[in-house]
Amino acid sequence: MALWDRFKESAATMQTQLTAKKNDLKSGAFRDASMAMCALVAAADGSVDPSERQRVASLITANDVLQNFPAADLQRRFEENIGKLQADFAFGKVGVLQEIAKAKKKPAEARAVVQIGIVIGGADGDFDKDEQAVVREACYALGLPPHEFDL
Repeated sequence: MALWDRFKESAATMQTQLTAKKNDLKSGAFRDASMAMCALVAAADGSVDPSERQRVASLITANDVLQNFPAADLQRRFEENIGKLQADFAFGKVGVLQEIAKAKKKPAEARAVVQIGIVIGGADGDFDKDEQAVVREACYALGLPPHEFDL
């Protein structure tokens, strides 16, 4: 099986796992960490073009698990994190990783945040090296071993 086919299968499996845990993923820490993760993946290469921003925003509102939260609230939190990353990527990334680390206390939420990052990163058909690197950093912020997610 080609690497891309394995990745697509893995992303689909992760989305299924997330959906199964939907009722357990309702905390503010999960919400904040998820939006920080989405912003970090969108800006993984150091910039966010408008089409990428719109694509990620659409994925957020369409994601079944994130429908536990008001769409306008998710959008605002995503945009705040994007703003931090665009103002100064290196400094903004520190703050965004701190937001992600909020989910560290609950292992199921921490894993779900990483899975959301992988699903968002692969949604365009290419989970590139920059995206993999920031999701790997998020794993460290959450105290999770990246190899658990094939990173």
